[in-house]
Amino acid sequence: MDSSNWQPEKPVISRKIDQIFITIYQVFLFVRKFFREAFRLPFERGEFIRQCYQIGYRSLALITLTGFITGMVFTKQSRPSLAEFGATSWLPSLVSIAIVRALAPLVTALICAGKVGSSIGAELGSMRVTEQIDAMEVSAINPFKFLVVTRVLATTVVVPILMAYTGFVGMMGSFLDVHLNEATSMLTFFQSAFDKISFLDFGSSMIKAICYGFTIGMVGCYQGWNASQGTQGVGKAANVAVVVSMFLIFIEEMFIVQIINFIR
Repeated sequence: MDSSNWQPEKPVISRKIDQIFITIYQVFLFVRKFFREAFRLPFERGEFIRQCYQIGYRSLALITLTGFITGMVFTKQSRPSLAEFGATSWLPSLVSIAIVRALAPLVTALICAGKVGSSIGAELGSMRVTEQIDAMEVSAINPFKFLVVTRVLATTVVVPILMAYTGFVGMMGSFLDVHLNEATSMLTFFQSAFDKISFLDFGSSMIKAICYGFTIGMVGCYQGWNASQGTQGVGKAANVAVVVSMFLIFIEEMFIVQIINFIR
């Protein structure tokens, strides 16, 4: 009997509460299996590279537009408050701190959760309900390693790269607004912007992005891998993957910020 599908014959507390603990246990087994397979050779390098390309390609246009607008809008909203104190020269520093510490990781993660997480959930869910995953097992292919490990590793690697790109285009959006209003040169803008940014800021943002990427990949794969009930189950897997990923991202943000503030 597969321990991940174990169900009690009678409820221990109540069926709903029991189901919560069973789900947590199944998630634990799923994550444990991922780490066991991830460090076992051979490595599916071709599929991993293909997934990295797909995730980056699918998200690039939306991240470019969203990151640029986020930087520009945040600058526009911050200007009136700073102008009251005659401190509009602080805009580059203020915006850079906000983008690097919080906006770039969060914007990137939420876009990837919606775009990539739902796609992974739907893709694996479709393969599950059409029994393609079962067919891979029969043909002596390790479907967990080929489908799950490659996708989780790809999101863990690509999301930090996309986060750095989001930060760059966000800063360019901010620079355009500052340049149009204060005629600030690009050199002056970026010198002011990076004066207040420390290695801890870059490092904490990178750690956030790695955690978010792992979460998006793991939640999407878990929901798709355990999909059932035909096309309805595929849609449910995609929707739940997005909702759970976003919820966990905000929880992780809260804990990581607390830890970073303690270190700072």
